[in-house]
Amino acid sequence: MRQTFLAALLAAGLLTVPAAARQTGAAERARELAARMTKTKHAVKEKHGVRVEKFKEIRSEAAVRTDPREYSGAYESEIGFRLRLTVGPEGRVEGSGTDITFEGARAPRDFTLRGARVESALLTGTKVFADGSTQSFEAVFINRTDRDSPATAGTTTFGIGVLYDPPLAGEGYAISRLFYQKR
Repeated sequence: MRQTFLAALLAAGLLTVPAAARQTGAAERARELAARMTKTKHAVKEKHGVRVEKFKEIRSEAAVRTDPREYSGAYESEIGFRLRLTVGPEGRVEGSGTDITFEGARAPRDFTLRGARVESALLTGTKVFADGSTQSFEAVFINRTDRDSPATAGTTTFGIGVLYDPPLAGEGYAISRLFYQKR
């Protein structure tokens, strides 16, 4: 009975979730997205007495900043996707960018971000394209460490990780995750 009453208050908007609880949810979601950006490959082949070992690890951790304005800047992916962000002290984001279409000829597709916010390294908003179409957007600010050998510390780069579900599909490939490096 008590749970039903609380649920009714929540649904009616008379009871709100405290900001600290929303922040915790954003922090958990940011860690989850960062973990999904992590991948490891380790293969060993032995043929005619010759051992060939391949190793690649990409480890991503949510990059939480105390001042959200530190997230402001220009970001770019290896395949030409771009994102420009201006973040205010309360986490409100103004931004724009360019995606690349993979249908037919590769062409740039400009967008602006609407209703965008940053909470605990989690960036959310809506992409509004020039033709008026929209797409929800969720990303995480991450520190990404690339290692080519288990014996090295690797190289750490700051940027934004974006997961695509469903993946962006092109001719013969699909992109399920993309890293935008800060320029």
